[in-house]
Amino acid sequence: MKTSRHSNLLYHTVAFLTVAVWGSTFVSTKVLMLNGLSPAHIFILRFGIAYVLMLAFSHSRLFARSWQDEAKMVLLGITGGSLYFMGENEAMNFTTTTNTSLIVCSCPLFTTLMMRVCYRDSTRINALQMFGSLLAFAGIVIVVLNGRFVLHLSPVGDALAFLACISWVAYSLLMKSVLHAYSAAFITRKVFFYGVLTILPYFLYDSSLPPASVMLRPQVWGNLLFLGCIASMVCYLTWNWCIARLGAVKVTTWVYFNPVSTMVFASWVLNETITPYFVAGAACILTGMYVADKKTVERARVAFGVAGPVPLRAKTAEAVVAGKPASMELAEAFSQAVKEDINPRDSWRAAKDFRMHIAVESAKRAFIESVRLAGGEL
Repeated sequence: MKTSRHSNLLYHTVAFLTVAVWGSTFVSTKVLMLNGLSPAHIFILRFGIAYVLMLAFSHSRLFARSWQDEAKMVLLGITGGSLYFMGENEAMNFTTTTNTSLIVCSCPLFTTLMMRVCYRDSTRINALQMFGSLLAFAGIVIVVLNGRFVLHLSPVGDALAFLACISWVAYSLLMKSVLHAYSAAFITRKVFFYGVLTILPYFLYDSSLPPASVMLRPQVWGNLLFLGCIASMVCYLTWNWCIARLGAVKVTTWVYFNPVSTMVFASWVLNETITPYFVAGAACILTGMYVADKKTVERARVAFGVAGPVPLRAKTAEAVVAGKPASMELAEAFSQAVKEDINPRDSWRAAKDFRMHIAVESAKRAFIESVRLAGGEL
């Protein structure tokens, strides 16, 4: 339906803008680190600001409905907060930024695979989606390497980067299990709270904040407010909202765009050069994301056992949907097309018109359910 299509476009636009903002956070973080703040300082300050703001707007419920759900909130705070940021930031102390970027930005690929494993009954990944994911990842490689093959093996650093990657995959999987029961605002607030709480031991290890004169610099408090208010509070809210509407696989695919937005902001703020490799990589990423999200009906088979003298296949209906994007309009066309192939009869059990109505409605419901089981949405 038109409303559904327009809504999906809105959700994808919001996910894109969220990732674009997150891409700019690397620039803000670099500015803060140049002013003497450590990654631990930056994380706890940005999440602390975000939590205070979220608590002001969302405070009607403090705890989840059960201890099991509260435990999931703790895990969300760890996987989407403390563990992810600690793994990503510490990785760069042992390995190159290139290695870290490539490994962390591969999380959409792992999310796609893990969603298939963990939600086998409701999520299926077809060959086209996998090809699109791999093409987007190839684009990531082109953008990050930027024409220079500079990968260096560092077991500790690469393991920490992979830990951050898997942490974000776990966050996406856990989010799917709680979004049906709690609002995005409640979940986001809990993520900030438990993220700060679980990073405290790491923060105490590196607790020496820069002097007040540094913290009062406009470039310091300005970037901290941006990271806390926009990049954390607003972006985590919009990200969780998009996951609730589009699903973890579709939304996480936008992470592939993260290095692109980072390079654009770096070019704007830090005067870094955009190269032809960047343009080629960005094209691969966008093409891969489009292919991965493209849902077309490769083929359909439908048959009726009591819609004629003998069991009948509705070949006209099958031909109507083959090679076309799945939609509610296509489901309706599919169901109406079965009338061309079946010929139910009148009997004392049911009238012909009633049998035809049941066949059309059954075909429509079967089409919608088949799309869902194949990993699509209408």
